[in-house]
Amino acid sequence: MADGGRKRRVLIVEDEDNIAIALDYLMSREGFEHDRIASGRGALERIRTEQPDLVLLDVMLPEVSGYEICQEVRADTGLSDVKILMMTARGSAMERRKGLALGADGFIAKPFELKELRDEVHRLLDAEGA
Repeated sequence: MADGGRKRRVLIVEDEDNIAIALDYLMSREGFEHDRIASGRGALERIRTEQPDLVLLDVMLPEVSGYEICQEVRADTGLSDVKILMMTARGSAMERRKGLALGADGFIAKPFELKELRDEVHRLLDAEGA
């Protein structure tokens, strides 16, 4: 349930600059407000502070893994509206099951096509209130 004219907010948690730049480009093009944090440390605090509509969350992060962040977000009832799309270079079925079991809303393997990511972002965000 998006408020009238409020832009959707996306937080990108990604340590690789080249991927973050592509994500930044895509989020701008799609008209989302967005921000980035490059490490797992501090990501949970940013999610709590910013209350984004969606977190694009890399699994392999310095200091704190995406799995740990996902688990913490799902344990916080105040963050129940936050959607999580996990991204991993190791897109095995086991990784996907683990991410979804921890409460991720979606999972995408890197490298991904921007169209594939765009479709997944819209699937998650447009599902609100549907």
